[in-house]
Amino acid sequence: MPDPYSLLKPLLFRLDPERAHGLGLRGLRLARPLGLFRAPALPERELRVLGLRFPNPVGVAAGLDKDAEAVAALFALGFGFVEVGTVTPRPQAGNPRPRLYRLVREEGLINRMGFNNAGLQALRRRLESLRRESLPGPLGVNIGRNKTTPNEEALADYRNCLEGLHELADYVVLNISSPNTPGLRELQSREALHALLEPLLECRDRLRPSLPLVLKVAPDLEEQEIEAICSVVENLGLEGLISGNTTRSRAEIASHALAGEEGGLSGAPLLKRSNRVLELFRAGLPPSVALIGAGGITRGEHAAAKLQRGADLVQVYSGLIFRGPALVTECRRSCLDVLQREAQ
Repeated sequence: MPDPYSLLKPLLFRLDPERAHGLGLRGLRLARPLGLFRAPALPERELRVLGLRFPNPVGVAAGLDKDAEAVAALFALGFGFVEVGTVTPRPQAGNPRPRLYRLVREEGLINRMGFNNAGLQALRRRLESLRRESLPGPLGVNIGRNKTTPNEEALADYRNCLEGLHELADYVVLNISSPNTPGLRELQSREALHALLEPLLECRDRLRPSLPLVLKVAPDLEEQEIEAICSVVENLGLEGLISGNTTRSRAEIASHALAGEEGGLSGAPLLKRSNRVLELFRAGLPPSVALIGAGGITRGEHAAAKLQRGADLVQVYSGLIFRGPALVTECRRSCLDVLQREAQ
């Protein structure tokens, strides 16, 4: 039987990327009861990361399902965990369209979505409904600040999201690295990061001490900046870090016609850069800090390489657009090979 996505992809790629994305999510929801994209049964190696049980180390990154519309369908594809968001306290439309571009030959995307989402209360209602049934793996919630909130007041936005969603998430990600919210990456500096994390950890300890907090950082950091982040994370006792987000760099696609478009670059062109930053974070952080490798995974071997570079888990997003659900199975198989070799 042919891969259903291989039949749908030419049709989806004739559409505007953002419209295709929305149709794809709706299609996943409709296809799930029919079993069209059901993941094949594979031997699994259960992992304990962030104090949680993961049936496999391959997850979907935030951004694909911002408003938690297709969580059950994504798990049905074989993902070991799903991360929704980025959610902000107030709903926001994001940046003007067009704001999403495909680099088909390069298997990359450029986006300047701008944290478009339905807001905290809408996500809370969806998650309350989801939590009426058990999920096969952890559910992460990625939180951020509204575009109109200055960095000086960002703490309030992150705290509002944490207070509103703490009992519905298995882990919470603090997104301070999107290139599409003006000034957001300034929160990655040592002083700003410490000033943000310390009160958020205090808030978490008051609300639900067992809830892991994870930091999502950019792949455009210099070594000195990485060292500073590692120092703050270790000193404050943060549980995990995602390395990384999209890149502002165009070095990998300098001659492409879309290189001048504003926004973050993801997909295959990001692989080399993201792997370098991943290695630096693993070298700078103690083993007690869980590391999630993201960026550039379009083949199973890419996911395996991130585990070999020290990641405990991996996340995909852009690769799914180009490869479809088959990528999830491919990554699971490759990661299982790595884990089995490491266990010998």
